[in-house]
Amino acid sequence: MTAVFSHGRLRLYLLKLLDDGPKHGYELIRLLEDRFLGLYAPSAGTIYPRLQRLEVEGLVSHTAAGGRKTYDITDAGRAELRQRADELTALETDIAASVADLSSLAGEIRSEVRGSVRDLKRELSEATRQTRRARWEAPAPPHRPGPTAGPQAELLGELDQRLSAFTAEVGRLMRARQFSDTQLRTAIRLLDGALDGLRRLLR
Repeated sequence: MTAVFSHGRLRLYLLKLLDDGPKHGYELIRLLEDRFLGLYAPSAGTIYPRLQRLEVEGLVSHTAAGGRKTYDITDAGRAELRQRADELTALETDIAASVADLSSLAGEIRSEVRGSVRDLKRELSEATRQTRRARWEAPAPPHRPGPTAGPQAELLGELDQRLSAFTAEVGRLMRARQFSDTQLRTAIRLLDGALDGLRRLLR
């Protein structure tokens, strides 16, 4: 993403967005996020300093209402857009290519996450079956009844319920929205860590 907006290109794209009409800083952030299909969003610390510099240069102006600044492009800003029309066309092409690359990467990462969820469910299910079989098939000591009922059976049932609920909730979260690659990689690490912990516990 840095390469797409290197050498003052984010500055140019902000002018392009403001040429469509006045906007406050967070509107610009959301528009950029939408342009990148939710896979990238600049921080306020990236956007506002550039807007301030554009204002110092006379390319944008702002009005304040309710504690919020709304920025508008000036005639000088429009003149710069006209002068840099070829750069803006090239930038739009690069953004489209970057979005395609990010979408492909996000698809691969989502596949990894779904695979990790399936692996975790399979491992947990197998561990539960093995634990239940080992507990219930082992000969009971003469002085105590076999574990055909009671607290342990209840705990095994609860484990099954928690596993099903966990899988359903992860599936719901995955369907609810698009995620950044950082979020998805972190999710993979969390699932791998949980799986490793359960393996050590149940084997």
